[in-house]
Amino acid sequence: MDAEEDSFIRLPSPGSLEDGFPEVTAEQVRQQIERCKELCNALEQDHAKQQMAKEAVEQRTRELRKEGELLHKNTEQQMSLNRDEERSRQMGIFLAKDEVNRLRQEKQVLKKELEELRKRVLWEDPVMMLPALPEKKMVFKGLVTNKDNMNKLMLTPLIRYPLLGGSALITFEKAEVAQRIIEVKEHVVELSYGEDLEELDRCRVQVQAAPVDILLPSALEIGLTRSSRSILVSDLPRLAIPEEALLDKLELFFSKTKNGGGEVESREFLDDSGQVVLTFVEDGVAELLIARGHIQVLIGKGRYELKISPCVSGDMTNLQFQPSRCPRTVLLSGIPDVLGEEPMRDALEIHFQKASRGGGEVDALAYVPVGKHGVAVFTEDAG
Repeated sequence: MDAEEDSFIRLPSPGSLEDGFPEVTAEQVRQQIERCKELCNALEQDHAKQQMAKEAVEQRTRELRKEGELLHKNTEQQMSLNRDEERSRQMGIFLAKDEVNRLRQEKQVLKKELEELRKRVLWEDPVMMLPALPEKKMVFKGLVTNKDNMNKLMLTPLIRYPLLGGSALITFEKAEVAQRIIEVKEHVVELSYGEDLEELDRCRVQVQAAPVDILLPSALEIGLTRSSRSILVSDLPRLAIPEEALLDKLELFFSKTKNGGGEVESREFLDDSGQVVLTFVEDGVAELLIARGHIQVLIGKGRYELKISPCVSGDMTNLQFQPSRCPRTVLLSGIPDVLGEEPMRDALEIHFQKASRGGGEVDALAYVPVGKHGVAVFTEDAG
């Protein structure tokens, strides 16, 4: 109230003198006016400051509003980018899972195709299933061939030659001796030896000499057939039980589906190899067992690991022969039954060993008397 009262100039109203107020002079009025000017200037300065402050606050408010709008915009953009990245990541995960599933399915399909291809290759090309066949123990005894004979199947001939009664086969150490005997054809064999014998007491027989021609295989083709319902069981233990008992135990084991088997149609024990062939009633059982390769079987009180292999049978589809002459062997025929078997053999060997009669060292001699039959076995000449 004092300040407000100081801001105003009180002028005496008419009659104030009569009311007892003092009279205001011109100097006082002038001072009051000056004071009012100063107050007015101060107010104007105050107002200017307030206006500047207001403008500064408004400017800052605008700046803050712009910063807030920019921050909000950036935040919205970042959130939008994050949402896009999240969607992209989720889409990538989904696509990756889908690709994994596709590759897994493709792997299963390829695995199945590979298995079918392997079975088909084994079926169509029996040579490819040789690693699945039963193992044989082998021993190396030195270099017996050269590089030119590698990857070839070498056959050792074993020829059985029938000998009729009254004939003999004689093999010389040298081929040229046999050739001389054959060229002569007719030979007179002295059966009684002695310097003091008269001519009438001497016994002689006439025999005919001929070459020995045999047929040797020149080409052999074997067709291998794999049974679709049979398996070959090998690596069987050597047990003191009859073969039938062993076959019963194997049939009992392989007839159970929990062991991967099925109903057994037949069983066969191979004496030459000690292996067993099992044939099942249904198709597919043998293939599954062969794929396993090995299986543990309880036989008696022991458990043994047996090998399961394809059952392959072979038939000769083509066999070609070529004639071959034995260079050191001579066939003697027309031998009469005048001496015992051993004396006649000795007489023939003595006669054909004499160089004076065109003979030579005898390597082997086989004689079959009249009324009997024999079989001579020819093998490859290692000499």
